[in-house]
Amino acid sequence: MEGEEAERGKEEVVLMFGYLPGSSPQRSPLLSPVIVRIPPSMAAGGESWRDVSGGGCGFAMAISESGKLITWGSTDDLGQSYATSGKHEETPEAFPLPTGVAVVKAAAGWAHCVAATEKGEVYTWGWKECVPSVKVIGEQPTGVGMEKEVVEGQSGVLSEQVSPRSQVSKTGSGSISSHTSKGGEEGTKRRRLSTAKPSLESSTSGDEPLSAHPCLVTLNTGVTITMVAAGGRHTLVLSDVGQVWGWGYGGEGQLGLGSRIRMVSSPHPVPCIEAATYDKERSPATPRGNVSSEGQVYKPYGSFVKAIACGGRHSAVITDTGALLTFGWGLYGQCGQGSTDDELSPICVSSLWGIQILGVAAGLWHTICISVDGAVYAFGGNQFGQLGTGSDQAETLPRLLDAPCLEDKTAKIVSCGARHSAIITEDQKALCWGWNKYGQLGLGDAIDRSTPCQVPIDACLPKNITCGWWHTLVLAEAPT
Repeated sequence: MEGEEAERGKEEVVLMFGYLPGSSPQRSPLLSPVIVRIPPSMAAGGESWRDVSGGGCGFAMAISESGKLITWGSTDDLGQSYATSGKHEETPEAFPLPTGVAVVKAAAGWAHCVAATEKGEVYTWGWKECVPSVKVIGEQPTGVGMEKEVVEGQSGVLSEQVSPRSQVSKTGSGSISSHTSKGGEEGTKRRRLSTAKPSLESSTSGDEPLSAHPCLVTLNTGVTITMVAAGGRHTLVLSDVGQVWGWGYGGEGQLGLGSRIRMVSSPHPVPCIEAATYDKERSPATPRGNVSSEGQVYKPYGSFVKAIACGGRHSAVITDTGALLTFGWGLYGQCGQGSTDDELSPICVSSLWGIQILGVAAGLWHTICISVDGAVYAFGGNQFGQLGTGSDQAETLPRLLDAPCLEDKTAKIVSCGARHSAIITEDQKALCWGWNKYGQLGLGDAIDRSTPCQVPIDACLPKNITCGWWHTLVLAEAPT
């Protein structure tokens, strides 16, 4: 009885810090956690918060107890995120999904969203190139075709995404160093375009028709989706039997299909778990397991996938044995293979073999994972301290974080923003580090941190944490 009374004395609250154009006063960042109120119309009916969702470039998402997807923070500045987030500004509102759809998981990329329902179905919307060619719920926008060339760097979003390969040099010992100044990264970097036809990179005032309405993704009969992840322009979903499906842009291998296919317009299975044995006639570069006396190779990775994550242009999955597999863009070492090569197919992060990985998150240029023992490992780009190693040197191999504030701490939940990182510990503390230009670390200032720092959250116990591009959300228990 006492336990029941204690539960009744708590409520779930959502805290936000960082920058969301439509909900920040005078467009100034929120440097410390503030409470996000559930829509009054929903609160009047007894609605409460269930969870927070990651991603979102200029907007935020959370899920209500009844399964409503609540969005807010965008602003009518002619940007793509305004349409993608439901044109919800300062006041959180339910996103207009079909009646009766109850969302259990959701994620957002640069300008597209994906949500899994309690029935195991998947809805997605936003940039048309990120949305499969399937049944659309509602009226499909018309207008400019996908062949339209759009100038890069609109609203400063795409110009921040990449730095040229020539600006990074290998230094050995699993590390690389960057020679680009932070200021230059904000407005001058340009992505190298391929010779293929131009693809959508951003939106301008006349491009809203390039945004697709929510559509129900068609998968094989009987497939039930339990987890979703959204990258820059690609999407991964995970079924209840541990099969990964992907679609969207795959030019750096982030769809794990073994090639640099630029666009995958329908869901394809990602071959994370292959057959347990390989014939000895197979290419010696393909298997990386133990070789038997018969010349067969046994892959010890596991039998199914239990977790997925998408970064800007790379991906990561965890198998049932706790093995971490990565694939996609590798310029900063974010695949953890000791090199800056792209990985076109899922490959085990061998330096972590023998360590059971519990959770993984991926940012624009970096990857953070946590083990079942609560240790935190980081690799990839580190221009703003997002690895938490105490320096700004990139790491091409996983590095164990040993900051003093992590002593006697057991990490249980991990999330990555574009260039910042966050964890929740077993004793319900929130820690953040990395880029803090917009206060997305929640530490009361706008100073970057290169080691984890505890976020001061008064009278609340964090239960989950998710990072967007410029903001962070925390689901917490608060006394009533």
